[in-house]
Amino acid sequence: MIKTLLPTFSLLLILAGCGQPAETETPDQGAAQSMAQQETAAAAAAQIDAQALTQKLLLIDTHIDVPYRLHDEWEDVSIATPEGDFDYPRAVAGGLDAMFMSIYIPADVDARGEATAFADALIDSVERIVDAAPDKFSIATCTSDIEQLKADGLFAMPLGMENGGPIAGDFETLARFRDRGIRYVTLTHSKSNHISDSSYDLNEQWQGLSEFGKSLIPEMNSQGVMIDVSHISDRAYWQVLELTHTPVIASHSSLRHYTPGFQRNMTDEMVAALTDNGGVIQINFGSGFLTKAARDYANASQQAFLRFRAEQSITGDDPRLLEFAASYRAENPYPYATIDDVLNHIDRAVELAGIDHVGIGSDYDGVGDSLPAGLKDVSEFPNLTAGLLERGYSEADIEKIYGGNLMRVWRENEAYAAAAGNPAQCVLEG
Repeated sequence: MIKTLLPTFSLLLILAGCGQPAETETPDQGAAQSMAQQETAAAAAAQIDAQALTQKLLLIDTHIDVPYRLHDEWEDVSIATPEGDFDYPRAVAGGLDAMFMSIYIPADVDARGEATAFADALIDSVERIVDAAPDKFSIATCTSDIEQLKADGLFAMPLGMENGGPIAGDFETLARFRDRGIRYVTLTHSKSNHISDSSYDLNEQWQGLSEFGKSLIPEMNSQGVMIDVSHISDRAYWQVLELTHTPVIASHSSLRHYTPGFQRNMTDEMVAALTDNGGVIQINFGSGFLTKAARDYANASQQAFLRFRAEQSITGDDPRLLEFAASYRAENPYPYATIDDVLNHIDRAVELAGIDHVGIGSDYDGVGDSLPAGLKDVSEFPNLTAGLLERGYSEADIEKIYGGNLMRVWRENEAYAAAAGNPAQCVLEG
């Protein structure tokens, strides 16, 4: 659903209740009402300021799962869509400028040997979106594309590969995907693959990176493909930092401090290490990434699901599984996170690594119905801006969080690759 744009000045007057007080009002009541009216007007004005600032700044979200969302059921995201967290009207309302389209490869697809073809199909789907609406979207393959497309009033769609399975142990395949527009690669996903162990997989077959994975890190540096440390195991993370010559990104991660035991998030030490590396953590909006309550809910619901399946002797897909999931959710309301929880992660990341090392990687269209109230889709970024302003972040600070830090990391990767003989290939220069 497209969110309504913010109030005009005349609506502000209505919200502030600027009519005459009732004749029976006491002086104290009148003063209290006046103060409430002023606070309401001030809050509305602050929201308008947040909307204007969000539209002004370069806003880059490093992880949106639109391609996978459209894989089974195509929707025209150039118009309002009834499903999902992203479409053109909502992106306009939210002030979004660039969104990395996640070329997500499920672990089972990789295990079947179909990862490379699947990745090509998802890239084809992004090109289809752009070809159908060239007045709204454009592929972007370098930092100068991002800046020019914002100036031209178009949405930039750079590409990030989530799961390095499609590389299939071949540097030439990496180069081919780079030529197709891939500008970062998340080394693995939910299972260890031929590159790296996964934070979700208890079977750490490589104890970090595989031998190929260790050789892949400098190769990605030289090809100008950013290394994404989201999803990899802790051991793999520290090995990456030892091997890389350029800053890394965590394209859609949050802080383990708030979700104890959730290996998918980053520890304080891992976040702090981004300072010396020059990298950036892009905060994930999924409630399960943000609060212990949501993580506990996920663990409890999973255990209940497994018990039900065992008790009913269910194997494979079965309608009863969906019915059980719906019933469980109805009887056990989900503990949604809030914008304050997102802000808490940003605050702590800034405290640990510095203002130059934090960004936004929402995971819209990738975390299902778990998004915080006030950040349910891409139209609601101004709410986050308002929260940052309330917590004392300056315009310059927010500019870094919303895109400046990611652009710096990307430029450093471009410069390193250019020195290695692989200059950036920009769409708008072609």
